[in-house]
Amino acid sequence: MVTPDWVAERPAMPVGYGIADGADGQVPWAWVEEQLVGARSYWVCTTRGDGRPHAMPVWGVWLHGAVLFSTDPSSVKGRNLASRPDVVIHLESGDDVVIAEGRAEAMDTAVVAAFCDAYDAKYAVRPQPDNETHGLYQLVPDRLLVWRESDFPTSATRFRRTLPA
Repeated sequence: MVTPDWVAERPAMPVGYGIADGADGQVPWAWVEEQLVGARSYWVCTTRGDGRPHAMPVWGVWLHGAVLFSTDPSSVKGRNLASRPDVVIHLESGDDVVIAEGRAEAMDTAVVAAFCDAYDAKYAVRPQPDNETHGLYQLVPDRLLVWRESDFPTSATRFRRTLPA
């Protein structure tokens, strides 16, 4: 898996939100990674076949530039991911906000062992990658929208993924 580079910019929001152009006050990437690594739960937001939304928290880890998680492929979110892989994953806080967008896919086999180790260290539960009910997924985000409520709108930042040359 290639770890992406990130371009920080201001998000496009209606003028009423007070987000000005420029880089002053944007959230640094180190803060974003701290939130992603430290999160206990990640809310996975998918879309059902009939277009209705579905949101469910999962345990997971941020590793190698991706949110890595497990869910039963026969669960609602597992079925949604199979048919509509576009996903939004956000963390628990509405004050220290990190929202990741992109396409979920089967976890890269090169990171499965590291995922299992990191997951076990974080939750004291080891995933069983050979168990069919432990579907392994990853989201390498295309975009992240982040801000801190304490200094919003100044901290509002969008990160776009670019792949290294």
